[in-house]
Amino acid sequence: MKNVVIVDSVRTGLAKSHRGTFNMTRGDDMLAHCIDAMLERNPNLSAETVEDVIMGCGNPEGPTGHNIGRNAAVLSKLPITTGGTTVNRYCSSGLQTVSMAAGQIMAGGYDTIIAGGVEQVTQVSPVMNLNGFVNEKLNESEPGIYFPMGQTAEVVAKRYKVSREAQDEYSLESQIRTAAAQDEGRYDDEIIPMKTKMLLVNKETGDQTVVDAECVKDECNRPETTLEGLASLKPVFDPENGSVTAGNSSQLSDGASVTLVMSEEKALELGLQPKAYFRGFTTVGCQPDEMGIGPVFAIPKLLDRYNLSIEDIDLWELNEAFAVQVVYCRDELGIPMDRLNVDGGSISIGHPFGMTGSRLVGHLIRELENRDKKYGVVTMCVGGGMGAAGLFERYPA
Repeated sequence: MKNVVIVDSVRTGLAKSHRGTFNMTRGDDMLAHCIDAMLERNPNLSAETVEDVIMGCGNPEGPTGHNIGRNAAVLSKLPITTGGTTVNRYCSSGLQTVSMAAGQIMAGGYDTIIAGGVEQVTQVSPVMNLNGFVNEKLNESEPGIYFPMGQTAEVVAKRYKVSREAQDEYSLESQIRTAAAQDEGRYDDEIIPMKTKMLLVNKETGDQTVVDAECVKDECNRPETTLEGLASLKPVFDPENGSVTAGNSSQLSDGASVTLVMSEEKALELGLQPKAYFRGFTTVGCQPDEMGIGPVFAIPKLLDRYNLSIEDIDLWELNEAFAVQVVYCRDELGIPMDRLNVDGGSISIGHPFGMTGSRLVGHLIRELENRDKKYGVVTMCVGGGMGAAGLFERYPA
């Protein structure tokens, strides 16, 4: 069986949905931009070497519909002979594509695949087709599968007694860590600037203007955040008795990420320097109404399979869908805070659902190298009641 390596991972900056730089930018254009950047920064990798493209998308419809993986491949500088497909496992879609690429390479069918994902919340959310969306039989037996994600976060907070204070304290730390990482340039290598057109709307008059714009960094961080400010925010999903607010939830945002997955043999043959080994991936189902605790089940399953413990993992990228689920998973599993989301996460950076898994892989493999560490895990909760987790090992220098 072939060893699988992660050679590189690049992405756009993350722009605020509706008000951000990408509010007029199509998802397939973002993906094609990232694919082309991947080829440009790895000149030893010819476009013809890439055999397939696997892209994740949490809402693959409207402007991100059709088969956006294939569309992005055709839009890019890849040859028409490179295939493409699209995957939806909601918030773990990007990680799922990396795992699928790795599995196909391990099986011997491929040597080079570009994985990744995208989400264009701005353009898709207003046109989502909900016709026939609910299966009444399923809704009767497991209504939580249709809950808005924020409602499931409230379930976790109440069921497992995670306080508002703990959620806000964690969220503040995420903002602080992201601001520090941005100031120190720890995100610079993974972000590919993208020029585009942006719609500006005058709040007072409603006048609209299209302007030239460029997304050069993540636009969602709020370094001025304070505990007092977070405490002043009203709960969104349960206004009377809730604790989940806009400040302790991930931010709606638009962006794309791609990750170059190869057999070790092919990467070395082409003179490419791998950043990490892909070691494994798993998913586990849980009760849909408490989907946020999915990592509590996925992580032990992953670690048991590879005879590792929590203490063996040097760095954790646990997606910050909501602070409540990160706090619960951290405390339940005993993950040290100094190893968890060391440069912040989706609360402070943004969370374009289909791309986040790929983004987390890209950042993890860089931080393993920067901090001279060995093992890292990317993990997240998944809509519908699931947890996902992937294991990576730093490639020897």
